[in-house]
Amino acid sequence: MCGFTGFFDPSFVLETRSYAQIVKHMSDAIIHRGPDDDGAWVDENKGITLGFRRLAILDLTPAGHQPMASADDRYVMVFNGEIYNFGELHAELVSAGHSFRGTSDTEVMLAAILQWGIKGALTRFNGQFAFALWDRLENQLTLARDRLGVKPLYYGWMNRVLLFGSELKSFKPNPVFSPEINRDALCLYMRHNYIPAPFSIYHKVFKLLPGSYIQIKAEDLNKEITPQPYWSLEATVTNGLTHPFKGNEHEAVDELEDLLKDSIRLRMIADVPLGAFLSGGVDSSAVVALMQTQSSIPVKTFTIGFNEKRFNEALYAREVAKHLHTDHTELYVTPEEAMQVIPLLPTLYDEPFSDSSQIPTFLVSQLARQNVTVSLSGDGGDELFGGYERYFWTRDLLKYKHILSVLPGNLPSKLLTGAASKHFDVFWHALGSNQHGTSTQRLRDRMVKLAEMLGSNAPEATYLTMLSHWKDPNRLVQGGFEPSTVLMDKSGWPSFKNFTDAMMYLDMKSYLPDDILAKVDRASMGVSLEARVPLLDDHRVVEFAWRLPLEYKIKGNISKWILRQVLYRHVPANLIERPKMGFGVPIDGWLRGPLKEWAENLLDEKVLKEQGYLNPAPIRQKWQEHIEGKNNWQYYLWDILMFQSWLINQNK
Repeated sequence: MCGFTGFFDPSFVLETRSYAQIVKHMSDAIIHRGPDDDGAWVDENKGITLGFRRLAILDLTPAGHQPMASADDRYVMVFNGEIYNFGELHAELVSAGHSFRGTSDTEVMLAAILQWGIKGALTRFNGQFAFALWDRLENQLTLARDRLGVKPLYYGWMNRVLLFGSELKSFKPNPVFSPEINRDALCLYMRHNYIPAPFSIYHKVFKLLPGSYIQIKAEDLNKEITPQPYWSLEATVTNGLTHPFKGNEHEAVDELEDLLKDSIRLRMIADVPLGAFLSGGVDSSAVVALMQTQSSIPVKTFTIGFNEKRFNEALYAREVAKHLHTDHTELYVTPEEAMQVIPLLPTLYDEPFSDSSQIPTFLVSQLARQNVTVSLSGDGGDELFGGYERYFWTRDLLKYKHILSVLPGNLPSKLLTGAASKHFDVFWHALGSNQHGTSTQRLRDRMVKLAEMLGSNAPEATYLTMLSHWKDPNRLVQGGFEPSTVLMDKSGWPSFKNFTDAMMYLDMKSYLPDDILAKVDRASMGVSLEARVPLLDDHRVVEFAWRLPLEYKIKGNISKWILRQVLYRHVPANLIERPKMGFGVPIDGWLRGPLKEWAENLLDEKVLKEQGYLNPAPIRQKWQEHIEGKNNWQYYLWDILMFQSWLINQNK
């Protein structure tokens, strides 16, 4: 796993004699993505540069050095990621007459592009990747990203120069970079806690959409760039729903296990030490169990523990590791150690990002990196197999709303009023606040969310409310207007008979790449660790999952039913069956305690007014209610605090 950057200067805005120095500074800005080697390629006559930082995983020899040229010198490429079927492609290309200098997947990619063209090669790659490719014959730059958006890629015109790279921080050393905050994108951030693609926090800078590529020539200077898809999640979903799996449940479990085993086998190929994150939940336990069946030695597993019981999954992970006989490492982190990560977050993520599980994700990556260079994770299981609690909430709430719709008179509207909704926390607490160890505070948080959702009409509005942090970001962000996204515009959606399928599709389209995968990529690469996600084998596991009937994924109130059946062939159910905890930290309590002074300084009304980005009134109200214990506004406040921290970091 690596990082790359570069620029295309077709009108020679920059001094050509400075190209090599500039691109070197750009690549040095992302040295954490590749501490093992660096490289640069410059064509001053064409105004193109490519910079690279290498984290050596496959072919540790100089034959794996990048930038790498194709055998005929037509193409030059920098590449971040892994192509897991490169062995199969290698054999096919040798049969077609190609020869190879080394054993890297980069060289195989270049040969594949020579053999089948760019789009033909992209459709054959099974992996997680982003790359920049210069075509010397056509004088054309191609930028491409993997199907599900595991690896990042930013691009944008700045003063007639196209900048591109794995992370935004690589843009800053370029003299033409003049960042301007996109207030519309800031509205999206305040709703979602991340900025959905194709937007970024800056005007004129974009994230390349997953499953797409762009091509730019000199004559495209400053033109709007339109990504071209080579793979479509919409088409995959539609094909799966219209051509469902025909076998019975047992056959489906067998096929899923075979697919996962092979996906994991491919992702265990490395020339460096390898391990896995283990939380003790369904997804990570399934990955580790299937790793161990294919390993002759104990798999190295890593877990972070917290002394706060409601956030601690280390005890469960330990039991799973013991059963599977893995080489297990766990580290209990104090609140002080966890909070030491907070100052690093603005630099790690480059743009505002406020999924608070970013903290333990960084800590477990840091722990793993002390022992391995590659770690497998269980990300993607919730989106593929129906694991999120919101799927059940929305499903049940829509049924409840249907019941309300047939009640007489104005009783439904009374039940849905804000006044009535204030009492739902009392109602749920009376139902059993101690069920499954659920805390009163967590139930109260759910009641606030429930009250908000009851005011939504259409299913998609209910779902958007469920996902949203700040419900009206246009009023919060001064001068901002929230752009439409796939979550709001149904015109591009596949046809769904069940809204739960729609929610899973939307999560795969936006939440998965722009929150979950971005979080894991920045946290892991921040410590020079490669994270691999075998559940997101796009050719096979993803396509198979969309062919499965919904009842194979969600059976009654059981989430991820089919994945559980695979897991329970290797791990007893009693080690796994428990309420979903998530991967969080007690931000709510920290803000009332050790982080209170830090937060107060960032939320100071005078500071907010002087900055001119946010309306202080609703922020101050939520902050006051939070520190007084009247409500838990941790997610809303963390959005603001991460933006403020990022903003201050940008101005240094």
